[in-house]
Amino acid sequence: MSPSKPYAESSEQNREPIFNVLQAWFADRSAVLEVGSGTGQHAVYFAEKMPHLTWHCSDREENHAGIHLWLQEAALPNTRPPLRLDVLRDPWPDDLYVDAVFSANTTHIMHWPDVQALFAGIGQLLPPQGLFALYGPFNDHHAYTSDSNASFDVWLKQRDPDSGIRNFQDLDALANTAGLSLLHDVAMPANNRILCWCK
Repeated sequence: MSPSKPYAESSEQNREPIFNVLQAWFADRSAVLEVGSGTGQHAVYFAEKMPHLTWHCSDREENHAGIHLWLQEAALPNTRPPLRLDVLRDPWPDDLYVDAVFSANTTHIMHWPDVQALFAGIGQLLPPQGLFALYGPFNDHHAYTSDSNASFDVWLKQRDPDSGIRNFQDLDALANTAGLSLLHDVAMPANNRILCWCK
């Protein structure tokens, strides 16, 4: 009996709104690295919707089995097996060409040193004019943008005191240090945003 695929309801709910934004930003891209592929649901959905892209998954090794199940079932020609990438502890792939990076719902799970390593690694990986698209909830000037985000942040910190919704200005400062400039800041459903920086 084969193991069941992991499933995240949030991935199912947010994939279409995210795609509606990414399809314009990634129209002229050729290869994307997804950092924190999680279950693999986003990878197969976006790769199928954007067949011109080569979609490289990555995550910590404990999530690879589930990602493999999603990729194998979809059997898309433009997806690649997940790369092992713990952003703070693993070396970033130096032989991988991508002109975009995507990550969803990661920075509020990561500890701050991991968030710093994420931006530093992306700054080194991307070529000039490369894009980094980041989806999730973000604070603005250290203030919550909704009551639901405030409640979510309390839940996150009860589970892991070093996690939590990150401040947009702090993330933008990390991006600037890594050689990235903000291009887009788009409001999304459920009090989320999608940010896009360019190298």
